[in-house]
Amino acid sequence: MSFNFFSMIKLGLLLCIVGISACKSSEPKPEEVEKRPNIVFIFTDDQAYWGTGHSGNKQLKTPTLDQLANEGAQFTNFFVPSPVCSPARASLMTSRYGTEVGITDWINHYWDGTLKGPEPHLGLDSKYTTWTEALQQSGYETALIGKWHLGVDAEYHPKNQGFDYFTGFLKGGTKVENPTLEIKGKDSVFLGLTTDILTDQALQYLSQRDQQKPFFLSLNYRAPHAPWWPLREDDWAQHKDLKVDLPHPDYPKLNTAEVTRRTREYYGAIASVDRSVKNILDKLKELDVDQNTIVIFTSDHGYNIGHNGIWHKGNGHWILTENPKATENIPDGQRPNMYDNSLKVPAIVKWPGVIPPKTIISNTATILDWYPTFLQMTKSTLPDSVLIRGRNLLPLLKGEQESDWNDDLYGEYSTHHQSRTHMRMYRTKEWKLVMDYLNPDRHELFDLKNDPQETINLYENIEYKDLIDTLEVKLIKQMKKINDPLIAALNK
Repeated sequence: MSFNFFSMIKLGLLLCIVGISACKSSEPKPEEVEKRPNIVFIFTDDQAYWGTGHSGNKQLKTPTLDQLANEGAQFTNFFVPSPVCSPARASLMTSRYGTEVGITDWINHYWDGTLKGPEPHLGLDSKYTTWTEALQQSGYETALIGKWHLGVDAEYHPKNQGFDYFTGFLKGGTKVENPTLEIKGKDSVFLGLTTDILTDQALQYLSQRDQQKPFFLSLNYRAPHAPWWPLREDDWAQHKDLKVDLPHPDYPKLNTAEVTRRTREYYGAIASVDRSVKNILDKLKELDVDQNTIVIFTSDHGYNIGHNGIWHKGNGHWILTENPKATENIPDGQRPNMYDNSLKVPAIVKWPGVIPPKTIISNTATILDWYPTFLQMTKSTLPDSVLIRGRNLLPLLKGEQESDWNDDLYGEYSTHHQSRTHMRMYRTKEWKLVMDYLNPDRHELFDLKNDPQETINLYENIEYKDLIDTLEVKLIKQMKKINDPLIAALNK
């Protein structure tokens, strides 16, 4: 592996913190390495919790993912703190909130057509220690294949953030077919469908990896991110004539034709992922490493297609025949939100011999929790000076009762590309409060027990004033805990 100036500084600091001299290896002994599991982390883009068969969606067939969930553990309440790609991915890598690392919306590398404009030099600051760096120091070979979207400058490159191997794309997206991918440090055009190409690259890596080390492969698919077409014929055939069950068929002025079209194509893209995951699982078995490999499947955030009259994620768009009137900060067609469908994702973990099959976990967990969980799974350590926000999921995964597990959830999303908002959210299992501190007319309160689809905003109902006050106190307490820059503005 080659190091540039930034990676050398980060490596040196990490070694100094844990008290390891440059002349003494921190890698475990060979017999210890053999006991540690490999990990394949499959990370899709824009896949909602309802975008799987095992979630209860009877119109969508995901046989591989459903079998994976059946053979391991599935979370029924797994969330991201920010319902859009870059801040969610930053939370994955650092176990910190987007406001803490300076990434609060998707990173716009090049597009002039937004309210803020391009952010060509924004990325995940190298001062934050990622879990990949900790795994590297612990003796793991680390690989990323697919999407990054955490900066394009040299200091932000995956190889300077703890990945030994990278093939993929640094920006937010690439084409559905014939993508340009970086491989061995150079951009190359690949012919074919992007999902299949990324799968082929992962299969090659698994066959050619360093056999002397345990490995961590992060396979970050572009799918099922829009646009979805073209699709492979067998992925499309099972959905092209589907009579879609509309999630909110009575929503005023809902464009049912568009909801139907987009849902069919979205399902086709999910089918391509499901098929690809099967290829990965088959390769692990072929290489005889499946019994010592943890397989994790999840996504960077949720999605909506017709839910509450919108499509897309936290930076949602109306999917109506006539849009509500625009406001100063919310342009025509936009509907920024923190609905559960934007925040909730599938999360499956299979670990043969450790996680009991058919484990269903209803506790609330988040993408912040992967970091400490990876460390526990791989027996890796982290200096005490490195601050992370997540919690170790292993007790839940092993079926151990965690009586003091807090199921409350805090979320944040300050939009600045398609709209201007400062949304902060506090969610319990029964209630959700969403405050938009830039647009007070957008405050929301939802009764999740009686209205899980979040169709009735109770914020203006005087009956719930005490509840709102209680939830906002908890929300502001969390904002203060993470030093949210918005607190200073609120105190003015």
